[in-house]
Amino acid sequence: MSTLSVIVGNPKPHSRTRQLAEALASRIAARTGADTLPTVDLIDHATDLFAWPAARVDAISAQLRASDYAIIATPTYKASYTGLLKAFLDRYPANALRGVTAVPVFTTASDEHALAVEFTLRPLLVELGASVPTRGLAFPTPHFDRRDVILDAWLESDGRWLPSAPARSEVDA
Repeated sequence: MSTLSVIVGNPKPHSRTRQLAEALASRIAARTGADTLPTVDLIDHATDLFAWPAARVDAISAQLRASDYAIIATPTYKASYTGLLKAFLDRYPANALRGVTAVPVFTTASDEHALAVEFTLRPLLVELGASVPTRGLAFPTPHFDRRDVILDAWLESDGRWLPSAPARSEVDA
């Protein structure tokens, strides 16, 4: 069975970024058949991110490395991802995420930051070896109340690049 990790780099616990990432994860899990692992809210591990070694962060890193799919979500800060997320991803050497299919997600305050997900987080994930077959999702937080419509539209247009779940008869065979 394949697995899906959700990593959230918002410095606010239980943020809208997390809610959005989890809603997208449920859609991707339904499409791919992956089991969704418990969400990692990096703010819960902030004190350990700069400790070496840090058993809890090392376990999260191993979980992500072993996942088939990952949603890496962050609010947009200064037209980029948060330092919290950067500190976590800096723990990986180049190509450490080889074999992981990643979906970068930014929550944005305005459409002016819509490309930030493509020119900041996507290249970092690729450098770390992840496959990023879709456009990143730049989600405008002023439309949070329309998240189901926006997520469904993103999945319809970009989700086709993710492998579909096997047919039920293939799973039961």
